[in-house]
Amino acid sequence: MSTTALIAQGLGKEYRLGRGGARRTLYETLARWKPGRGEDPRRIWALRGASFSVDRGEVVGVVGRNGAGKSTLLKLLSRITRPTEGRAVIHGNLSSLLEVGTGFHPELSGRENVFLNGTILGMTRREIQRKFDEIVEFAEIERFLDTPVKRYSSGMYVRLAFAVAAHLDADVLLVDEVLAVGDLAFQRKCLGKMDKVAASGRTILFVSHNLGAVRALCGRVLLLADGRVEFDGPVEEGLAVYEASAAEPGAQLPRQSFSGPLTGSLTFDSFETFQDETKVSVVDPTQPLTIEVSGESATAHRALDIALFVTHAGHRLFSCHDAPPDTPLPAGRFRSRFEIAAGTLRPGRYTLGFGAHRPGVGEWTWASEIGVLEVVERWGEAAVARDVGALSVPYSGKRFVGDAQS
Repeated sequence: MSTTALIAQGLGKEYRLGRGGARRTLYETLARWKPGRGEDPRRIWALRGASFSVDRGEVVGVVGRNGAGKSTLLKLLSRITRPTEGRAVIHGNLSSLLEVGTGFHPELSGRENVFLNGTILGMTRREIQRKFDEIVEFAEIERFLDTPVKRYSSGMYVRLAFAVAAHLDADVLLVDEVLAVGDLAFQRKCLGKMDKVAASGRTILFVSHNLGAVRALCGRVLLLADGRVEFDGPVEEGLAVYEASAAEPGAQLPRQSFSGPLTGSLTFDSFETFQDETKVSVVDPTQPLTIEVSGESATAHRALDIALFVTHAGHRLFSCHDAPPDTPLPAGRFRSRFEIAAGTLRPGRYTLGFGAHRPGVGEWTWASEIGVLEVVERWGEAAVARDVGALSVPYSGKRFVGDAQS
């Protein structure tokens, strides 16, 4: 029996921008064709030339910016769409968690949607019945099991959807950003479930922007950039390459890296870092730090929360906000300033994300790990390098010698 679970050979997918329009005859097509002009700008390659293999029982993380081709790769492997070039071979049964909640009907109860969604995902009725109690227990919605899901909160909906999808039995499992939903406690629960699935010996391709989860679950990383495999190898080495590709202070922030319903109507352009009112590219940990991000809003917002996210080694450390969440934002250019106290960040490399959301509406735009912050080590009387960890927190300490009590 082969030890290889999945093989991709020159896998690629091309899309046409805009609507297809009316059909053309062969004569019209040849008449519009002009040799020597290069590729058609109306067509883009979402993925091209992807070649790799995954062994049975291997857990592989797939990382990259938004638009790098990660979801396209999983859709090709799961046969949701056909490749433009190349081929993929799967040995064994395959299931995918690409869109949590796909197939849920708002008028049906939670109980009915468990059977509907489970069937869509490839489970038999007998399998669903056998796992039903376990699914309900994981979702923690037993009281509302016979209530139509249109009355569920977004958190309850996501809990039930993930609970169904996470109990699939498959030799190969494709997972796309399922840990980006729900509250922190539920994300931890999802991560624990995925850890159990990985420990069971199943082959997993795990797409996520949560680099901490990638480190915890995966033994190997595929890094995609502009539709191509840029790195294939050990996790730490691959994530270092990924983090190094993030934007430096002053660089233009790639718009394709942002996602969410507000994307397009509100954009972040660039960010800068200052210390003592001087623009810096590397940060002195003993001095206060100011981070400014610039952008533009196409429309006015009655209330908008704009935030900065600071990440280290794949773990979200903290977030900052430029104003109370009910602060309005007029249409046009804007600039948000975030001030961080001296000594908060210890020497090391950090990644920054920026985002905005409309409180109570559920509309947002954000990009995680899109910028890089380099905090340099300084030795001397004010050095903070002897402390261990990414953050410096207020604390006090005392030492007692012999019988001394104070």
